[in-house]
Formats: sequence, C-alpha cells, structure tokens
Amino acid sequence: MTVIAKPEPGVRALVDAPTLLPATIAKPDLISVEQAKAMDVARITDLFKAHLNPGQLHFMKLLGFHKVKIERAEGMFYIDQNGREILDFFGGFGSLAFGHNHPRILEARKKFQEEKRQEIAIAFMSQYAAALAHNIAKCSPGDLDMVFLGSSGSEAMEAAVKLAERAAGPKRPKVVYAENSFHGKTKGVLAITDGQLYRAEFRVADNAVRIPFADIDAVERLFKSDPAIGVIVLETIQGGGGIIQAEAQYWRKLRALCDQHGVLWVADEVQCGYGRSGRFYAFEHYAVVPDVTALAKSLGGGKAAVGAMIARRDVYMKAYGTPKTAMIHAMATFGGMGEACITAIEALNVLYDEGLIDNAASTGEYLLQRLRTLKEKYPKIIKDVRGKGFMIGLEFHDFSQTLPMVLRPVVSVLDDKLKGSLSGFVGALLLRDYDVLVAFTEYNRNVIRLEPPLICQREHVDRFVDAFDSLLSRGIVAIVKDFVNSQVR
Repeated sequence: MTVIAKPEPGVRALVDAPTLLPATIAKPDLISVEQAKAMDVARITDLFKAHLNPGQLHFMKLLGFHKVKIERAEGMFYIDQNGREILDFFGGFGSLAFGHNHPRILEARKKFQEEKRQEIAIAFMSQYAAALAHNIAKCSPGDLDMVFLGSSGSEAMEAAVKLAERAAGPKRPKVVYAENSFHGKTKGVLAITDGQLYRAEFRVADNAVRIPFADIDAVERLFKSDPAIGVIVLETIQGGGGIIQAEAQYWRKLRALCDQHGVLWVADEVQCGYGRSGRFYAFEHYAVVPDVTALAKSLGGGKAAVGAMIARRDVYMKAYGTPKTAMIHAMATFGGMGEACITAIEALNVLYDEGLIDNAASTGEYLLQRLRTLKEKYPKIIKDVRGKGFMIGLEFHDFSQTLPMVLRPVVSVLDDKLKGSLSGFVGALLLRDYDVLVAFTEYNRNVIRLEPPLICQREHVDRFVDAFDSLLSRGIVAIVKDFVNSQVR
C-alpha cells in the first residue's frame, strides 16, 4: 500500500503546471474582407452550398438569381458584377424604405464610428436608445409610448405577444391569430404563423386559436364564446398571404369588440408599417389604435438590424411595471446598440424631412393605377391588383386560365401543382431581360409582391410597368418557352 504524506502545516505543496500546447494558437484558413469582396459567382456558390443553405440554392438557380453577384447598391438600384443596374422593386420585403446607401444615413454612421462612441452600454443608460424610443413614441398615435428595442421583426413580435399575454393575465391565456398570417419564424411566434412550411414538425404553443382574416363575425363569435381569449394578433396588411387587406369597418368593429370583451389587440406592422402604406402605421388609415404594435424592416434605415415593440403605457406597466417584474423581458444584448440606434434616429428624421410617407401614398397610387390599366389589357393573365402605397400584390390567374382555350381542360388538373410557376417565370424573365427585381409571397404563390423603396419616383414606376407590359405582350406560351430556354443555356 502506498502512503502519501501530508505536507507539514504552513508548508505550501508545489505541483508542476500543465504544459499548454501549442504555445501559439494557429490561425485557421480564414477569408479576408478583401478576398470576400473579390469572390466570383462560382466561389460564392460553392460556399453557399457548403455552409449556408443547399436547398435554397435550388430555387435561386431555377430563377436565375444565382448568376448575379452584387458589387454595390445605390438608391433604387443594385449594380452587379457586369456593371448592370437592377431596378429594385423587391426592397428586401420592405426593409429598404430609403433605397440603398442613403447618404445622410451613411454620414451619421461614419461620424459615430469616427468619434468612437459607445456601442454596447448594457451597464449604463444609453442616450441613443432613449432618444430612439422617444422618437418612435412621437411617431405613434394615441398612447402608444412604451418601447422595447430589438434586432428583428420576429424579436419585436415575440416581445409584443409576451407582453400582451402577460398583461391579459393567467386566466385569459389564449391568443387569436388569422389564417395565412406571418409573424416570424422564431419558436414563440411560430404558433401564430399560419404556415405548415415554417411550422414543419416543430411543437408550438397550444394556446393559439386560428380564425379567418377580415371576418369580424368570426371574431365576435369567438370573443363571446370563449372568456379565456386574452389577445388577438393581426397583420394590418397580410404580406405573406398575398397583400390582403380588411375593410375599414372591420378594424373599427375590432377595436370596439376588444374594448367590450377586454381583449388586447396586437397589430403586426413589421412589414406594412413605417410609411409603406402611405401612413406611418397602416392602421392609421382606419382611425383606430391597437394596444401593442411592432416595427422592424426599414426601422434600421437599410443599414442596421432594428426592431421595436410599442405598447400603451397602462398595458406595459401591467406586465412589467414593478421592480420585481421589470427584468422579465428587458432588452437583450444587442437591443439598443449605439450605432444601430443612431442609424434608426437619422432614418426617422429622413423619412419626414424628405416626405417619403407622402411619396409612398401618391407615387404608390400612381403605380396602382398603371397596374390596373395592365389588368384591363391582360384580363386573362392578371387576376387582381391590390394594396396600399408601396405594398402591392399582383395576382395571376391559375396557369390553365392563362392558356389558349384548347389547352385549358388538359392543364387545369395541374393547376395546384403549377401554382407559383407563372410568378416564377415572370420574375426570372424580368430580371434576365429587363433588369428588374420583384418578390413573391409565401402562401398565395400566384402573387408577385412589389415593395419598392419609398424613394421610388414615377420614372421608376414607368420603367417597371413598361417592362412588365413588354413581357406580358409576348403571351404565356412564349413566356414559358423563354423561361425553359433560360434553364438550358
């Protein structure tokens, strides 16, 4: 048996320190900023497939988008590797109200960096977060004046739903949402995002109740029959659903029903807000104010990731108004970062200084008028044109209905499988042949989504509509042939 003697009292036992090898950490094979900038399309594609999303690459190839490398962007245009200017009527799903690289926003960020101001001030109060919250409250109607700052629309909506659910109380835990809604992909709001694609096999919260969108009778029946309903969450204009609106009377009755039954109304304005509809919030068109709302997208001026929840003070205080409850949902690490906040502060000032909300209303109406004229010109192709301001949906007929009469009975059996094909063909050819970028919608795949920057002028509208007109004038058969030929080149 081995006996280990204890050291004498007061004598420190010495042990050898472990050897740390290697003495210097070797640098991995990293790509530098300049090397990233110089990548060609082939290299970008390889890295995208290896490290980002191989499945998404399939759709980018189908549309021809994988051939484009954006070198820079300015105003209404992307500029690709060949110097081609691409007119942006996609607008990053509404994230580019100011177009690309607005000079005032760039200058504010540059000055912030040059002065080496603080970025993450978690331990201290931030003058930039406080000023941004004040500005957002000033832009918000009624008593919407308590602000939570985050980094995305999903985070803002998570905060909005949590606050409303907590304020509603444990006896009223149910949350109502609408068919074809989109409120984000994070785990919490996935329960009120009505898309099987996004829900997949995830287990979502079981306190959500779905109703048809824009059906006030369904809302009233539900509120009357279920006293456990505490919150209703609705996009003021459904984006992923295909740019769907409700009548003005719906929103006024909804406000009255919520007041009558003590239900809190959360308005998701992440995509339709921030001036896109021709008012700062889309719900302002209807002279109503929700209890809680959310912004993101263009709030960051196209240069920063910023989201915000805005709530009535009494609702906020009911949820988080005491020292004991204040930290239940306080800002996360990157909520209220200095440069992000000053970017959003400058962007809000630019929004009003340059009259961009008014421009969205007037130039957006001009765009709608021109598109409605095309609908009359191509009634067998364009089923509907709808929207407000610079949030517009172009819906095509089912594929069989756009074909010559002799082909319709044969193709009609495939209409469901072919949904979205015409939108894809048109989107791909607009980019290839006319240097125009458009977007699509999640649920109604027959819809092309138009969300150009709020700086869009009539000349840009004319360029887009003339290109769209020229493409449709080829006829559906020729469009299909042209698209197929593009895939084999």
